[in-house]
Amino acid sequence: MQDMEFESTELGKIQIADEVIQIIAGLAASEVAGVAGMSGGFAGGLTETLLGRKNLSKGVKVQFVDEDKSCAVDLSVALEFGVNIPETSLAVQENVKQAIEGMTGLRVVSVNVHVTAVVFQTDKQKELTDSAGERKVR
Repeated sequence: MQDMEFESTELGKIQIADEVIQIIAGLAASEVAGVAGMSGGFAGGLTETLLGRKNLSKGVKVQFVDEDKSCAVDLSVALEFGVNIPETSLAVQENVKQAIEGMTGLRVVSVNVHVTAVVFQTDKQKELTDSAGERKVR
């Protein structure tokens, strides 16, 4: 885990851990309509299964550039079947960039979206969809 040394003052240092940026990016990406979830490796899925809690940093990689307080983000996402992939990916890029910059003050130099899966809605999920077309369960 790498930390971004954000600022040093006479009171001490302010550091931002890369996992904090990963969680912000993962949540911001998940908020976009059409994103079914984040795609991660075997370890991320195993953590969720064994511990029963959602790994909010799954599918997110962050690289810091110390000299100018900036970062680059790589996201692996699963999209819902039927969405416009370029439009949804652009919305993910914009939402992630705004969330990170707004919460941390870091400059986001790039948000690379890797669409690694398409999720089909099952019959059971269709039954749980309300009349407004919003999903009640993910």
